[in-house]
Amino acid sequence: TFASLRWAELAALRPCDIDLDTCTIRVVRQLIEQLGGGSAFGPPKSRAGRRTVPFADIIKAELADHLARLDPDDDQALVFTSPMGAPLRHSNFYRRAWLPAVAKAGLPGIHFHDLRHAGNTLTADAGASLRELMDRMGHSSTRAALIYQHSSDERQRKLADAVGEVARAALLNATTPSGTHV
Repeated sequence: TFASLRWAELAALRPCDIDLDTCTIRVVRQLIEQLGGGSAFGPPKSRAGRRTVPFADIIKAELADHLARLDPDDDQALVFTSPMGAPLRHSNFYRRAWLPAVAKAGLPGIHFHDLRHAGNTLTADAGASLRELMDRMGHSSTRAALIYQHSSDERQRKLADAVGEVARAALLNATTPSGTHV
């Protein structure tokens, strides 16, 4: 949610891709599951997919704890693996970890990709421009980024309040045709 990564990007992360000092993740590859089994690492989905994504420091401590449990001498270690230490397989993760976790949280029907969607929506609601969303998500076209620019009642209220503040400030500084302040 806080980095809005794709599943394949998250599954390919190594500790060297995460900078806890700057709270950023460097996306340079993705995990590609092969038909019939196995996996390989390849470039991100598009040229725009190669990027550095800042994340909220709210997850920094938990991420640091997780990274501390990894082998510090293995620079090719994966941040997230199967229980056996192998690269994640989406179907196994979904069945063995994801479905039990969302059931326990009382959120059945939530998909892993919904985390990316939620993160991108929160980023848009925080005021990200279309270009900023595209860069964060690794998209080269506006079409996909526009999906995340939902209009919420809360966001509409913030926009209306911001316009009101600008208008108030302008009225305080306005003068009448006779040169007196309004």
